[in-house]
Amino acid sequence: MEGNEVKEAVRKYTYDDYLSRDDNDARYELIDGVIYLLASPARVHQGISGELYVQLHNFLKGKPCKVYYAPFTVRLSVGQGADTVLEPDLVVVCDESILDKQGCVGAPDLVIEILSPSTSKYDITIKYYKYLQSGVKEYWIVDPDNKTVVVHILKDGEYYTRTYDDTGTIPVHVLEGCKVYLPDVFQ
Repeated sequence: MEGNEVKEAVRKYTYDDYLSRDDNDARYELIDGVIYLLASPARVHQGISGELYVQLHNFLKGKPCKVYYAPFTVRLSVGQGADTVLEPDLVVVCDESILDKQGCVGAPDLVIEILSPSTSKYDITIKYYKYLQSGVKEYWIVDPDNKTVVVHILKDGEYYTRTYDDTGTIPVHVLEGCKVYLPDVFQ
């Protein structure tokens, strides 16, 4: 039957299915109805995430925007049949009206993903397009191995990209006056 194989249909999940999962210790993302298991982050990943959080949190004290760290759900599709729920490493949200008990409903202002062997393919491709399509204004991809940060800035429906190494600072475009000091991030 070469060329005529019958392929089994892949079950598509919704946000309601995501919420009803009973394996509470596991972390998942839901992308276009497909569930992806997330591995526990490595020590280096946690160090980078923690330093980014500290720098952003300290800058945002007393300001309306807030930074959140994983696990924190970001639902880019909403309503009946919503099928995309992501857990970025860090997000900054300036519009409190898009927050609920579970996390964020809609596009955060800034999303930061830290690459790991199990998620890098999705962070660079699938999530890139999801964040672009949903209107995330600034998307960072942090590469611990190469000690670089690729920054995507949304303008006129497209991302404009710049890469930073571990020697300087990155201006956070969605937070006027905020700069992240990379030598501390990659120490």
